[in-house]
Amino acid sequence: MSEEILRVEGLRKRFPGVLALDGVDLSLRTGEVHVLLGENGAGKSTLIKMLSGAYHPDEGRILLDGQPVEVRTAGDAQRLGIATIYQEFNLVPELTVGENLALGRPPRRFGFIDVKAMHRQARELLDRVGLDLDPRRRIGTLGIARMQMVEIAKALALNARVLIMDEPTAVLTTSEVDKLFSIVRQLRDEGVAIVFITHHLEEIAQIGDRVTVLRDGRSVAEVPANTAEDELVRLMVGRPIDQQYPREPEQPGRALLKVSGLGRRGAFDDVSFEVRAGEVVGLAGLVGAGRTEVARAIFGADRYDTGEVTVDGRPLPAGDIHAAMAAGLGLVPEDRKGQGLVLGADIAENLGLVTLGDASHGGFVDRSGQRKAAAKVAGQLGVRMSGLGQEVRTLSGGNQQKVVIGKWLLADVSVLILDEPTRGIDVGAKVEIYQLINSLTASGHAVLMISSDLPEVIGMSDRVLVMARGRLVGELPAGEATQDTVMALAVTEVEGTRVQ
Repeated sequence: MSEEILRVEGLRKRFPGVLALDGVDLSLRTGEVHVLLGENGAGKSTLIKMLSGAYHPDEGRILLDGQPVEVRTAGDAQRLGIATIYQEFNLVPELTVGENLALGRPPRRFGFIDVKAMHRQARELLDRVGLDLDPRRRIGTLGIARMQMVEIAKALALNARVLIMDEPTAVLTTSEVDKLFSIVRQLRDEGVAIVFITHHLEEIAQIGDRVTVLRDGRSVAEVPANTAEDELVRLMVGRPIDQQYPREPEQPGRALLKVSGLGRRGAFDDVSFEVRAGEVVGLAGLVGAGRTEVARAIFGADRYDTGEVTVDGRPLPAGDIHAAMAAGLGLVPEDRKGQGLVLGADIAENLGLVTLGDASHGGFVDRSGQRKAAAKVAGQLGVRMSGLGQEVRTLSGGNQQKVVIGKWLLADVSVLILDEPTRGIDVGAKVEIYQLINSLTASGHAVLMISSDLPEVIGMSDRVLVMARGRLVGELPAGEATQDTVMALAVTEVEGTRVQ
């Protein structure tokens, strides 16, 4: 049996109004992948931030090689051999890939940064994660999936003894996940101890050795990685979940969203479809197929070159978000923290972002009315919070997503575009969001849902549209959509169009 390298004993952490951790225990051995499982808000993020030096425990201790250690800063963690890949990327968009990989420890020659050596080292790290990327390319020009792989390469550069990976597969395609798992297994064989956080239950048996389950800030179980998924769900949420994708189809009504011949050079071409009242239409495809680009163009966040978008028969001008919102269109973006929330504002302020103009009269905002409406929506969505004045940055991922969706519920939009609506969210919170989607369509709204999670997009859609290389290549009714049929379309070769 491998040796224990790290032990956590009785960790407690309290924030104003919230007991985030309530006596958590965890042991980690060399050469193992230890999965940390739990609902959003269970305490996973708080725990790993203590191990990485971002937070300090109020009670309890951390032992490394049997000796108590203080991890008060990220520098302390690095010196102790603990590296963390956060779900929120820790990259500098204005710097190049090579500069990010060498940040804080660039190779030098004669007192100056050795750029050639920096690029050579970056290329070696990128090769390890199977990423064909120019080290001179600026990070801000990359998509989320490539940023994730750069983060992994950055962690590998530290030669850590303990590697913490927070939702590393959330933005990766199936082939990219396979590459990542190959890297993880290689590191495990080299003796690295890995803490692996995931909400994809099917991944646990593939990559894990042991599982520690957190619930309500406590460690409630330690089980083998091959434990049945139903049992893992029961341990996580304290109850069984009978139906993972509880779609309740409605009789479709009139077309609320119509997209005709939409095109933008280098991104997508000749995209046409419609979404009717009471309907969930899924938009599937590989990363880089153009799904998000189409969604942003429909909403007016980006301009398009050709085509037309109409909402309930009303044509929208290209590149005009205000016109889209006025017509009853809403967008929940894939990057909820970067594009969907104001992290420094509280819950009430975030919920009122879309309706702020309507709540203003004579230059003054009806704050009392806004808070009453926010309280009602937060209650309907079951946002777990200490109060409406809690900063949204302190919420769990699932509760943050509820707030992003909630601001559009307050605006009562007729068409809601959901781009990766359950990314980084636990199974219990996912079902709550699925039920919210059902309530939207039951009341006559239309939903366009983009998801890289094939079981999700198949299980929650009435029709599935598939994109490949910037073009719409197929449409499947719910009864014909399977992982095989969707993937067969997603890998279709399309002549004349190439999406970056």
